Amino acid sequence: MAVRGIGAKPLSERGKIEVRTVKPWEEPGLTRAGRVIAFLEDLPITAGSLAGTTMKIRPWQRAFLEEVYAEDETGRRPVRTAVLSMGRKNGKTQLAAGLALCHLMGPEAEPRGEVYSAALTRDQAAKLFQEMTAILQAHPELDDRANVIRHSKQVEVLFGDGAGSIYAALSADAGSKMGLSPSFVVYDELGSAPNRDLFDALDTATGARDNPLMMCISTQAAADHHVFSELIDYGLKVQAGDVDDPSFHLTLYAAPADADPWEAETWEAANPALGDFRSLDDVTRQAAQARLVPSKESAFRNLILNQRVAAVSRFIHKVEWEKCSAAPDLAALRGRTCFGGLDLSAGRDLTAFVLVFPGEGRMFDVVPKFYFPEAAVKERSEEDRVPYDLWARQGFITLIPGATIDPGFVAHELAEAASLYDLQKLAYDRWRIEDLRRELSLLGAGLPLEPFGQGFRDMAPAVDLLERCVAEGLLRHGGNPVLKMCATNAVVTRDPAGNRKLDKSKANGRIDGLVALAMALAVSGRQEEEPLPACLAQFLDDG
Repeated sequence: MAVRGIGAKPLSERGKIEVRTVKPWEEPGLTRAGRVIAFLEDLPITAGSLAGTTMKIRPWQRAFLEEVYAEDETGRRPVRTAVLSMGRKNGKTQLAAGLALCHLMGPEAEPRGEVYSAALTRDQAAKLFQEMTAILQAHPELDDRANVIRHSKQVEVLFGDGAGSIYAALSADAGSKMGLSPSFVVYDELGSAPNRDLFDALDTATGARDNPLMMCISTQAAADHHVFSELIDYGLKVQAGDVDDPSFHLTLYAAPADADPWEAETWEAANPALGDFRSLDDVTRQAAQARLVPSKESAFRNLILNQRVAAVSRFIHKVEWEKCSAAPDLAALRGRTCFGGLDLSAGRDLTAFVLVFPGEGRMFDVVPKFYFPEAAVKERSEEDRVPYDLWARQGFITLIPGATIDPGFVAHELAEAASLYDLQKLAYDRWRIEDLRRELSLLGAGLPLEPFGQGFRDMAPAVDLLERCVAEGLLRHGGNPVLKMCATNAVVTRDPAGNRKLDKSKANGRIDGLVALAMALAVSGRQEEEPLPACLAQFLDDG
């Protein structure tokens, strides 16, 4: 076969161009990182104001590459996972394309290697592929050895370093990635991925290689439970010395949470290329708009300042919530007085049961439990872009057999909790409560159930108490990730009198756990009062 791929040069014409005897990355005395940098600086820039010149690795890029490609005493690269996070438009696409070529046919290439670039969509995956092919077309020596297959977004190495290797562009919206054996993966904008499936498939597939590398280059995700947020948090623990893991490296450029977002010094913290190939005028323009238009501030903080900021304003401040992450002593809580909140879900959603234990100094120990129908957890994980399935494997969610929430299973869980603790009151939303009452009756469990309206009348004091407990650090919730997700998602609405309630309809995700916590706190201190007429109580509960 003379030609491989549409537009490919005939194989008979390969290997006839004049090549350099010693390429820049083959110069003696270079370190492993030095060889990578020399290869990158030999690559042409194909677009923008610097088109026609070659890449020049900046000091901040050099520092990252020297950390990632450092060798141990055996000559191996310890780093297997490398994370680089910074604001948008700091040259990540060209760096990612250059590194993919370096592992495909440069000094990091291996025979019959498999190099992949991963992205959110096919269009985004195609962007990196197009950058790589543009570089190849402008670099005759590399292009002579490469066979570009455009319809499938692949590149084959025909001879020389990396002979028999293949590159392919993958996207999260494509089908199964099973059967791959990557030697190098660069995941572009992992912070935008809808779920962790593609990341996990590629990460676990590297096990067959001797010295693989996965590199994630992205702006931060907005949510703490996102896979990219987990990688950054892990990397910060490695940096702090809390975790000893030489296989993991993090380089993070992000503006501090308490920094003035409108100061140029703050912009520089998240944009290492600012004033170089990252336009200062463009950032100045976006900052001016975000300062005047509140709806744009969150996007500016996330995309430009690289802060972990959601797109909407939340009820609970993240820093205050995390200050309450001390873990309760579960063994010491047995037999202790407690109060509960129960938020029963619709048939295929999350059910939350939260207990609070009043302690000394106005403190509350918080013990949350969550339930999900086993048959629906995978589908809901994908729909909500939340790792319910992972949390279930970690023990933070109890899976109920079947496709819907079984009230009998929940009733058994409530009865067991009542046998372990001195449960004084269990507040509940009226949704599906009759099914639960019936199941409790069959178990002979006489629980102290107390109805709790979801309107402003009942929820306003509960919201006030919850906010005060979080702000004053009066909770010990143990950092439960499901409860943390609910706290992150929670938003409140106000009535004309200024009363607030947690609003599920306006929340961008599940808040069931926080609703249950608010109810439990409220009944722990609720004073006895004369009941209102039924019609008036119902009117107020309806908000």
